[in-house]
Amino acid sequence: MSTVTEIIEAVKQLDEQAKGEFLEKLAEVDFEDAWDRQIEADAKAGRLDFLWQEALEDIKAGRVKPLDEVLGDS
Repeated sequence: MSTVTEIIEAVKQLDEQAKGEFLEKLAEVDFEDAWDRQIEADAKAGRLDFLWQEALEDIKAGRVKPLDEVLGDS
């Protein structure tokens, strides 16, 4: 495994196009990982429980449609 310093030095050696591609991919990976970590932390902390409760209330009140109807499947 490379150190952060080694990775930075390697990126500096890339041509501009390759550096741009690298930065785009890095942003995607970081965003996806950060998003996943935040959702997991929120779920574990109970900060998303209200969404589950709202869904249950909507089901009980008949305010939902079958998924195939929403998706337009026959």
